[in-house]
Amino acid sequence: MDKNKIKTSCLINNYNYAEFLSEAVDSALNQTVKFDEIIIVDDASTDNSVEVITKFTQVANVKSVLKEKNQGQLSSFNEGFLAATGDIIFFLDADDIYEPQYLETALNFYKRRSECDFVFCAYKKFGALEEIFQADAIDLDLGYSVIRTLYSGEWIGSITSTLSIRKEIIRKFLPIPNVEDWRVRADDCLVWGASLVGAKKFYISKPLVMYRIHKSNQYHNKIFLDIDNNYEYKRFWKRNSLFNYILQKNNLSLPLLLAFTSLNELKTIPCPKYQDFISYLKIIFLFEHNFFWKIKGIVFLFSYFLKTLMTGKLKVL
Repeated sequence: MDKNKIKTSCLINNYNYAEFLSEAVDSALNQTVKFDEIIIVDDASTDNSVEVITKFTQVANVKSVLKEKNQGQLSSFNEGFLAATGDIIFFLDADDIYEPQYLETALNFYKRRSECDFVFCAYKKFGALEEIFQADAIDLDLGYSVIRTLYSGEWIGSITSTLSIRKEIIRKFLPIPNVEDWRVRADDCLVWGASLVGAKKFYISKPLVMYRIHKSNQYHNKIFLDIDNNYEYKRFWKRNSLFNYILQKNNLSLPLLLAFTSLNELKTIPCPKYQDFISYLKIIFLFEHNFFWKIKGIVFLFSYFLKTLMTGKLKVL
């Protein structure tokens, strides 16, 4: 057995997506490099999803978790994580599709960058709308984002089906108990959770996932948000509860000397953007309570900005 082999798990979360599920599972099965295991978590579907899943569990590396009670997407992430044995866990919504080269490309990326904990990629929208979504035209080392997430709630990631995370990172925040808070938009827990526990994040610019746009797609169509105009307000309070849980679970506390910890975190991004400097400037200005260190932090930040500008490391949009 190759001790250097990276074991991979694909977690497919499903609720009443029987009409799409076969395509999703097939896309995970038909990778140019095979997943070691594919785990389909069904959140007590009322359509014929279980029938579809049963057909696939005849394949050696496919197994299922059939929940008896519908509890939402976070609950499915929790159950899938507890069943997974891979070193890296890949997430896939049951209505989306992987490109055949997705796993091979991502694995090669992890192997080249051993410090990488969290990867997301560009994606193609298809179905009711067709277009390519890229956060950037080139691959990016996004560094660490504990401070940005903790103080600004920055969301450094992408839709569920583009995410992969090392299990050693995920176990620091999953399972999360307050599943009712995250029946939808549970990818918030993955993106924010990974940042808070110190994941080093990277972005792959090649669109390797197909994101299906259809009438039941709540994230794209904002059906959920239109029904509840207070959603973002509620999400803010749910975010605070989530952050407190993760901090307590990992015995983490608010950093001292925010002016310096902010600058040190910024320096983990090899080629920062102008917006990165603005983000940390706002954090130092708003949350560094000591006036002396506030001014000193702003001066140091500006000095670092000039240095990156002069050396050509500042990434201009």
